[in-house]
Parts: sequence; C-alpha cells; structure tokens
Amino acid sequence: MKNCHSDVSCHQIMNPAARTPGRDPRRAMTVGQAGQRTPPPGTGERITVALIPTAAGGLQRLQERTNLSKTDIANRAITSYEFFDAYLQAGHELIVRNTRTGETQLVWFL
Repeated sequence: MKNCHSDVSCHQIMNPAARTPGRDPRRAMTVGQAGQRTPPPGTGERITVALIPTAAGGLQRLQERTNLSKTDIANRAITSYEFFDAYLQAGHELIVRNTRTGETQLVWFL
C-alpha cells in the first residue's frame, strides 16, 4: 500500500484522472456513492463570509501578530465563541483580569 500525503486523498494520487490540470488536488472533489460530489477525506465544511471593515481589520492584525492563516483564525474564533457561549448560557460570567494590576472586567457578548 502506498503512503499518501495527508493533504491529498489517496484516490487523487493513485488515479490521475481524478486530477484536473491547473487545479490544486487538495481542493478537488471526488465522486462518492450515488454520483454525489464529496470533499476529500479530512476536509471540513467550507463557508464564504463577507466581513465588515472592523472585522477585516481585526483579521489582518491577527494574521500579522500570530502568523496564522485566515482559516486557522476563523476556526479558532468559532470554537472560542462556542466555548464562551456555552458557559454564558449555563449561567457563568466571563471575567478578564489584568495580571499586572489585578483589575478585573466583566465581558459581555452582545
């Protein structure tokens, strides 16, 4: 059995017909059962988002500060928000504390 790169499905490597010239094979779709087109294994849901200027600026600053991709930042933002929301829905408060001064602030998500 041949080893396949984790970002490319074995089907695409071992079946050249599954590749389209000029296309990134990691983004190619494969044909699944009943002829449905499905993403390669290991890929998640894709979304398109129109960012407001404030969010676009925040995204740019996060990329510069963290060297993370837009995808990584979006995934972290969504999982962080879900985590915070679950606690807030369960009756908890979100408080941030300045470790230098000890000052605390209550955080609200509107």
